[in-house]
Amino acid sequence: MAASTTMGDYQTQSSWRPRLGSALRTALACTIVGCTTLYGPPQLRKYLTYPSFSYMTTILIVPDAKLGDVLRSCWHVMYATVQVMVPSVLTLWLVGPKNFDILLAAVAVAVSAFVVALPESTHLMSKRIAFGQLVNVYVGTVVHGAQTGVVMHPLGVAASTALGALASVLALLFPYPRLAYFEVKKSWRMYAENASQRLTHFVEAVSAQDKRGALEFISQEQSLSKAAAKLHQSISNNLVGMVWERPHMKFLKPNYMKLGEQLQETEIPLRGMEIALSSCSSFPLNLIDEELRGHLQSSEVQISLRLLQSRYSMPSDATTAPETNREILDNAPWIGKPTTTNHDNMAASFFLYCMELLLENQPIARNPGNTLKSNPNQEPSGAQNQAHCNFQRVWKNIMPSLRSLVFALKCSLALGLAVLFGLIYNKENGYWAGLTIAIGFVTGRQATFTVTNARAQGTAMGSVYGVICLFLFQGIEHFRLLPLIPWIFFTHFLRHSKMYGQAGGISAAIGALLILGRENYGPPSEFAIARMTEACIGLICFVLVEIVFYPLRAVTLARNELSKSMGALRDCIKDINLCVPASAGLREKQRKLKSHLKKLENFLQEAETEPNFWFLPFKGASYSKVLGSLSKMADLLLFVACETEFLSQVTQKLGGASEELRQHMNADVELLKEKINSSLKCLEEVTSIKSVAAFETQAQDDYHDSELGKPANPFRILGAGDEEVEIIVSILLQHFEEVADNVHNSDSEAKRKSQTVLCLASLGFCIRSLTSETMEMEKQVRKLVKWESPSRHKKFLNICCKADALDAHT
Repeated sequence: MAASTTMGDYQTQSSWRPRLGSALRTALACTIVGCTTLYGPPQLRKYLTYPSFSYMTTILIVPDAKLGDVLRSCWHVMYATVQVMVPSVLTLWLVGPKNFDILLAAVAVAVSAFVVALPESTHLMSKRIAFGQLVNVYVGTVVHGAQTGVVMHPLGVAASTALGALASVLALLFPYPRLAYFEVKKSWRMYAENASQRLTHFVEAVSAQDKRGALEFISQEQSLSKAAAKLHQSISNNLVGMVWERPHMKFLKPNYMKLGEQLQETEIPLRGMEIALSSCSSFPLNLIDEELRGHLQSSEVQISLRLLQSRYSMPSDATTAPETNREILDNAPWIGKPTTTNHDNMAASFFLYCMELLLENQPIARNPGNTLKSNPNQEPSGAQNQAHCNFQRVWKNIMPSLRSLVFALKCSLALGLAVLFGLIYNKENGYWAGLTIAIGFVTGRQATFTVTNARAQGTAMGSVYGVICLFLFQGIEHFRLLPLIPWIFFTHFLRHSKMYGQAGGISAAIGALLILGRENYGPPSEFAIARMTEACIGLICFVLVEIVFYPLRAVTLARNELSKSMGALRDCIKDINLCVPASAGLREKQRKLKSHLKKLENFLQEAETEPNFWFLPFKGASYSKVLGSLSKMADLLLFVACETEFLSQVTQKLGGASEELRQHMNADVELLKEKINSSLKCLEEVTSIKSVAAFETQAQDDYHDSELGKPANPFRILGAGDEEVEIIVSILLQHFEEVADNVHNSDSEAKRKSQTVLCLASLGFCIRSLTSETMEMEKQVRKLVKWESPSRHKKFLNICCKADALDAHT
């Protein structure tokens, strides 16, 4: 308990200390910009015509960044500047500044934004900087008219942007460089300690003598699991910046870029242990006796020693791995015990299987072929694949995808309208309508109303704070930058809040910077009101364009993505086979399923914050339970791939009666797959956008066809046949037990026996869990159907009852 507390305190400190340091560097960068633009040499200040954009550049680059991230962002700033300056100078020279009116400026911004946003290879940071520069160049031309310099005006925008980038670099170097490389090493060290503690909690839980004690250890592990997910995300985020700090790593040490995959090899077995323990109905577990407890403790010491040793060198740095104690693997105390007699014994066997995976450090998440040495005879095909990939990459850059085209049109239309209406309302302050939305575009979909609300509130808070501070500092304007420091600290922590997020924190920081960090813009209160009005104009244009391009609500998209996830899960289930090794295909389809689940999770998060308007409230609890079941099944499929790969090899060597049993097992699996897939097919149809209407028609047709004696459609009625599925699972587990007995009585080596018996019990647990999670998803989908369409749900229940009665007679 003390170790857990210490680790929790360490993780708490590790979360706020980096934020505090990042806020300090952000304040320093803004101070450099403020001192340069307010008190710098006049010869320099005459080129810095847009200090507001210097502040915006620092706010975009510095927060939560490491030195490598800042260097990469500076490259993006340079690319955006070249991308904007050349065509803008040509446009001003051809048209002439005196000929620019409001409409022409809006068209120029819209067309230029489309050209900038269209290439999919251009980084989002470059596009955001370029959007802001375009607004400054063309709106500034309208404001200044014939006095605008064809070259000097765009040059002033470029110089202001460069000042923000330079200030960002200087801030990241003080008092010492904040390197992504050291952040990755620190996160890896913390992850190793975290994994060791989680493993200790798991062993304590599986050895617990009562359910209360086991649940306490599981609860402690779940809090550590959330911290591990954050550490994993931190490592993944810092890998790209690390390459910019040490470019040679990409070529001399390519394993660094695969560090996230290597972490998964530790994380997946730990996740399997959590699944096993959470499915146990009672403690102590009958299978875990004193001998097995000793085995678990020995294994836990061995694995923890390896993890703790790896704290001081990341996997890619380590030259040798600690040797595993072979006695722990060879002396398997579960041989001869009833591992498949009940669900708790199978769960305990699956726990032991995950422990063996960790002990042997097997690459469960990667395809077996990836770990083999390449064949020299396959080099030509590899070269052909590389050439094909290069061709696809070039073609992708030449021909934009539909996604990039939609993004370009969205940015073009939103910025054009914002500049047009902003200039019509207030010519002198027309910049802010476009700038408010220019730095906030994302390539995909976002929670439009939530983000807009956060930006509006952040702009208002920052503006009011700036006006109040200027009122308090009347007569001592030279100290106007001092109130910015605490405000930047506050807004930096605001970025990490659920209420405001990144959009609200950035808007709040910029709102105060534009008032306290500049001068010669008129009365502060009038400017604040004008800017808030312009910001609202820009945000309204942004919302309208987002609705036009993304008219579907997040709830609808979540339901549609849930349907796709069911289809992806069906494809995974089809690839389960005990006779033919197909683990590579199953792993590939499992990755596709995980990508769908990630999208589903994003849509559900957006739906939680989406306003309901005149629609029904979002049933987030049911969707979250279905997502939890799908995630659990996706994790189990990796273990199924590993287990079937091993069993298909072992049972072929046994021959004789085991071969016949293998055929029986595979027949049972095929029958079970048919039942599960028919259920998933039904869930896929029910959760699609066409939803209950299509399901109701199909279900009625199936019922009448069955009543007339016609072959039933494989489209399965929800809730029908659950008892039949249980019978199939029971028969399959009996066959597993027979195979385990044959293995126990065979002449195979002890290690092979232990692995086979444990693998059979684990596969039984995974299959039973897949079926039970499918039934759980059926229950939650029933609730969703009832909630979203109560009248249709009554018909739905009548159809199900008739189908159940019909099944009973047949």
